[in-house]
Amino acid sequence: MNLAEKSDVIVTDGVTKVYAADGIPVNALCGIDLAIRQGEFTALMGPSGSGKTTLLNIVSGLDDPTEGNVWLAGKIISDMSGNELSDFRRDNIGFIFQAYNLIPVLTVEENVEYIMLLQGVPKAERHDRVASILEAVGLKGLADRNPPQLSGGQQRVAIARAMVSQPAIILADEPTANLDSKTGADLLAIMNRLNVETGMTFVFSTHDPMVRESARRLITLRDGQIDTDETKCSG
Repeated sequence: MNLAEKSDVIVTDGVTKVYAADGIPVNALCGIDLAIRQGEFTALMGPSGSGKTTLLNIVSGLDDPTEGNVWLAGKIISDMSGNELSDFRRDNIGFIFQAYNLIPVLTVEENVEYIMLLQGVPKAERHDRVASILEAVGLKGLADRNPPQLSGGQQRVAIARAMVSQPAIILADEPTANLDSKTGADLLAIMNRLNVETGMTFVFSTHDPMVRESARRLITLRDGQIDTDETKCSG
């Protein structure tokens, strides 16, 4: 595969993943070649078992491919040590998990600013960034609440936490799962707007038809391979 351009922030080259199920090899991904450019708003879709979550986990460095390579922002992640990869993810990738993974004993502000604490961002800047992102996701004035106190607001906190450190890439696993249709649509609109305003690259793994409609690029996986890859015309 001819490695691309400076604008490509995610590149996979022949990525294959084989799991052993009761001693029998199962091909979760079969030679995925993919390039995602900076600022794209992309949905990975497909039936259960198609490989979309596996691909997202490998792209993020949370799982290793059996074969192939992944480049993030021009760096081959398999060449990084464990600490280097951890630091790289901290500084370059925002994660939105289906299970939120918030810390319930911390306030909304403390949850959102946590990554910036690890990055050594000064307190005043952390406070300003948190206030700005909470307003953007519709949580203005709720910084001192604990996440479980927010009716339907935990996913908004998770989105704010993912984006507040201004990463190049946002990876989201079923970000609208378990949300009512209005809340899901509102959050998609927020992410779409922030994508346009900031140039962050968004990649979703999803079954949600609303995400399909919102995405500007739609990649469908089937049996561990890319079945279709469509980019919507703008305008």
